[in-house]
Amino acid sequence: MALTPPPSPNLLQVSVKSSSSPCLSPSVHYLLFGSPCSNASPFLLQKSGLPLLPVAVKPSSLERKIKCFITRSYTKEDRLNEPETFSAEDVAGGDDEDGGSEDLDLQQNRGSAVASPRIASSSSDSLSLGIREPVYEVLEVKSNGVVSTSRINRRQLLKSSGLRPRDIRSVDPSLFLTNSAPSILVREHAILLNLGSLRAIAMRDCVLIFEYNRKGGQAFMDTLLPRLNNMNGGPCMPFELEVVEAALLSRTQRLEQRLMDLEPRVQALLEELPKKLTVDILEQLRISKQTLVELCSRAGALRQMLLDLLEDPHEIRRICIMGRNCTLKRGTDDVECSLPLEKLIAEEEEEEIEMLLENYLQRCESCHGQAERLLDSAKEMEDSISVNLRSE
Repeated sequence: MALTPPPSPNLLQVSVKSSSSPCLSPSVHYLLFGSPCSNASPFLLQKSGLPLLPVAVKPSSLERKIKCFITRSYTKEDRLNEPETFSAEDVAGGDDEDGGSEDLDLQQNRGSAVASPRIASSSSDSLSLGIREPVYEVLEVKSNGVVSTSRINRRQLLKSSGLRPRDIRSVDPSLFLTNSAPSILVREHAILLNLGSLRAIAMRDCVLIFEYNRKGGQAFMDTLLPRLNNMNGGPCMPFELEVVEAALLSRTQRLEQRLMDLEPRVQALLEELPKKLTVDILEQLRISKQTLVELCSRAGALRQMLLDLLEDPHEIRRICIMGRNCTLKRGTDDVECSLPLEKLIAEEEEEEIEMLLENYLQRCESCHGQAERLLDSAKEMEDSISVNLRSE
């Protein structure tokens, strides 16, 4: 009766079931003996039914051979099928010049998914995950009229103005398509102006102008600087209110100037068309009509913004208390100040701001109405020409 040796931690038991080869499989033979298979093998292979053959192997030697065998059998397909996992250390380490290489023991402890060669050796993948902080080139105008240019990143801008990231989006030039509607946003320490191509942040003692080389920024500067020179000569409105009025004035004047340039040209076309019908005149009428549509849209958007602001006394009072030791009482929006004089000044400024906004609202209404009348006349002339051409 054959005796089966007791199990031992130092014994490797191999079950041999194939007799088609005179030796063990090459991988098993290499694992056990460290050399390729030879014809002079100590094993005689028979079909299934033989007892397990115990082979004495040193634990340290066996462990090294198993690691080697597993490493060799780790194919490229396994690496491709492996999910990529990014940890915080991997992303932070991507900025290093050496690509974030680590010690072998640390990689084994993390696991094969985290320590894949593709993640450990490539710093460009980690850099692509980071978002570059935007840097703005702004024109800074002090309350005394001093002008300077500077570059400021978003973090510094938020810290200096007391704004939040969602506030900056309303004046961010890179988001022109998403924030094209005119707006005046009032915050605790700043007023954000978005009027056409003018994007600015007005604070207590300075104003920051984005894209100051555009027409809106240049028109704003031409309007603001003379007002600041007069402001230094005597008492007038607070600086931030001067900035708001200069922005509204420059924007309204640009719309009015465009209407003044367009109106005589459209009137001349309307008088000439019934007598002289040419392709050139029809093309001029079409271009003028498109310009009128754009002018009506911009004047109407500015008018609606001013109307919404006038109907919101909370926003107007927030403008009045900027830079003062005052607060708005919850529920009633009443102004509460530590000094009675400051409350009196805030109430007077509230009336001035309402009169100011109403003035520019009337000017926008007039510009919008005149542009609409010209547009209606151009459409009627176009329809009349179309009917005459069909009748012929």
